[in-house]
Amino acid sequence: MTAEKRRVSYEGEKHRWDRNFADLLQELRVAQTGIQILFAFLLTLPFSNGFPKTTGFQKDIYVVALLAAAASTAMIISPVAFHRALFRQGRKPELVRYAHRMATGGLAFLLIAMVSSVFLIVDYLLNRPAALLLGGATAIFFLVFWAGIPWYRHNWIDEDAEEEDEEATDG
Repeated sequence: MTAEKRRVSYEGEKHRWDRNFADLLQELRVAQTGIQILFAFLLTLPFSNGFPKTTGFQKDIYVVALLAAAASTAMIISPVAFHRALFRQGRKPELVRYAHRMATGGLAFLLIAMVSSVFLIVDYLLNRPAALLLGGATAIFFLVFWAGIPWYRHNWIDEDAEEEDEEATDG
């Protein structure tokens, strides 16, 4: 049995919830940094020299990107506020479930913000067909790595871990 599996099999329920929450917070730190950088970029964009040259459609796409980035930021940061509100109340399972839902929603809004940002920039720099193509490719890319592969692999067992388990039971 791998060290991770041995550790997990002996941990109590409280420790499992603590570990799940710590893992989730670490994941949120990564997403939080990226969305905050995108959000900051989007906040400064209207004040750049080229922004007045955008079309009405491009400004609409900008608003979609900005609002999606704001929603993503709010959802990804919300587990911190929820943790503060529930601190030391012994409600870690509720907190982990809430944080999981907020992280999932935050990533969905981040996808919208990323795709609409790529679409906006390519539409501004090149043309609408290129923006549609590259925006669509961006959406597919994110969906493959954020949803497709995890869903496809969610029941797979790591072959190396499986070999280690077999060796441990044989030896």
